[in-house]
Amino acid sequence: MLQLHNFIDGAFHAPRSGRYLDNVNPATGAVYAHLAASDERDVDAAVAAAQRAFPAWSRTPLAERAALLHRIADLIESRLDEFAATESMDQGKPVSLARAVDIPRAVWNFRYFADAMQHHQEQATHMDDQALNYVHRKAVGVAGLISPWNLPLYLLTWKIAPALITGNTCVAKPSEMTSHTAVLLGEVMQAAGLPAGVCNLVFGTGAEAGAALVGHPDVPLISFTGGTATAKHIIQDSAPHFKKLSLELGGKNAFLVFADCDLDACLDVALRAAFTNQGEVCLCGSRMFVERPIYDEFLRRFSAAAAALRVGDPSDATTNTGALVSAAHRDKVMGYIKLAVEEGGTIHAGGKVPDLPSHLQNGFFLEPTVVSGLAADCRVQQEEIFGPVVTITPFDSEDEVVAWANSTRYGLSATLWTGDLSRAHRVAHAMDAGIIWVNTWMLRDLRTPFGGMKASGVGREGGHHSIDFYTEIQNVCIKYGS
Repeated sequence: MLQLHNFIDGAFHAPRSGRYLDNVNPATGAVYAHLAASDERDVDAAVAAAQRAFPAWSRTPLAERAALLHRIADLIESRLDEFAATESMDQGKPVSLARAVDIPRAVWNFRYFADAMQHHQEQATHMDDQALNYVHRKAVGVAGLISPWNLPLYLLTWKIAPALITGNTCVAKPSEMTSHTAVLLGEVMQAAGLPAGVCNLVFGTGAEAGAALVGHPDVPLISFTGGTATAKHIIQDSAPHFKKLSLELGGKNAFLVFADCDLDACLDVALRAAFTNQGEVCLCGSRMFVERPIYDEFLRRFSAAAAALRVGDPSDATTNTGALVSAAHRDKVMGYIKLAVEEGGTIHAGGKVPDLPSHLQNGFFLEPTVVSGLAADCRVQQEEIFGPVVTITPFDSEDEVVAWANSTRYGLSATLWTGDLSRAHRVAHAMDAGIIWVNTWMLRDLRTPFGGMKASGVGREGGHHSIDFYTEIQNVCIKYGS
């Protein structure tokens, strides 16, 4: 059986405990590898290695750091098919999605931050002829990076790349459910010549490895992507050390469709927004609100398109919808489908486990599900499901739909479709969400800040995420003369 070990101080090491976790293929339900079950001893070793590497790495010229990040990107690109197949087997997503989006995006994370920071500028201010003030930024030190299971390499590298280019070293803990591509990343960093200790990968559960990293006194920064409930513990456990925190959390994103939109274009994008990666994307548009004049047509056409999506073997290039990440998660999602019916909803597509070939019978599959007839304040429309379940609700006025869209505790993203430019700006400004898409979805520009409002997060990632990996800004005042 394949064993997946920690990557610490430039080499792979077995866990100090000698214990391993089962790595399960979501499509078959079978264990295919064993993952290191790390504890505080492994985290201590990783942090110590990162501390030793920090002085030299933080003084390494920016151009040299950038060249190493490009080298890592080159090596991932050269193994794209291997990374894509591994991520598909590890997480359950279609291999076509991993090949087209997840792995190329991981490559771009390294390339973008490698280049962007070489062109970063700060302002200088003159105080008449008395003094010159300018901004100087210093690396934080050891960054603790905790990434989720749904986009394993994509989101892990979105943390690692800006941490490294700004001169920090890091200890990363991917989700224990999807760590295999991180092991491949360790191999790539080793082959690229990244100095030992600059980036360390520690595997295991949140309760053991994650908690040890968050509470470690020598890790001054934590960047976490995951659930809101876990973030509460991170805030509490990091508070005694006054750590810098960047928390990207849950979402219950609204997708607003006005009657004056290009309906054909909207339906195609709405389908992707609802069911990409089995709905296991924090930015998915899981609550769709459609203006009443086009509601019936939208519901009919969208439901038919959802029912036509091909659910099946993630390794098959023609599969649209793969397996959910675990049996427990599928049970949770199915529980919400049952709740939707109890709350008065009508299922128009999906709602059940598909009939699949024998080798997939023990996998964690679920049909894309479309539900109508639910009140905007019911649990199914308020709680994050994180699966292939979408609600569709008619609305009659702009004020009504904005109120419904803003009614949840989350505020990560929102999407609106309209042909009226004035309405686009007006409604976008009224939304309580960190990123708003107009007549598109998931069109990301790494130059712009990314983050949520309310219970969807604290801090900003993306374009200015690199700045978050510095300590507090120093105001340097140099007085002219004596």
